Amino acid sequence: MPIDPGSPLRRGENGVRVAIRLTPRAARDRVDGVAREADGGAVLKVGVTAVPEDGKANAAMIRLLAKEWKVPKGSIAIVAGATDRRKTVFVEGDAAALATRLEEWMTRSSQ
Repeated sequence: MPIDPGSPLRRGENGVRVAIRLTPRAARDRVDGVAREADGGAVLKVGVTAVPEDGKANAAMIRLLAKEWKVPKGSIAIVAGATDRRKTVFVEGDAAALATRLEEWMTRSSQ
C-alpha cells in the first residue's frame, strides 16, 4: 500500500518496503533523495563507493541506510534486485511508525 503516490515507500504488515536505485563506485557514500523513474515510479537514489562484487555494494548500502534511518542493520533486508541497480529493501518494524519516520526523513533530506 503506497504511503503517497510520489513516494518510494510502501507500507507492509511488519515494516515498510523502499524502492531504491543504487549507484556503486560513487564518489562518496550518499543518499540523493527521491527521483522519478521512466515508468513513473519513485525511487530513493543511493550511491556507495563500494564495488558491485561479492555483495560489497549491497552491504555498504545497508550500512548507510541503517545509519541514516537510525535502525539496526539487521532490520534491513534486500527483498528484490540483489544483483540489479533497482532494488527493494524491507525495513522490519512497526509499519506505521517507520513509514512516518522515513517519510519525514525523506522530506528533510530532499531539501
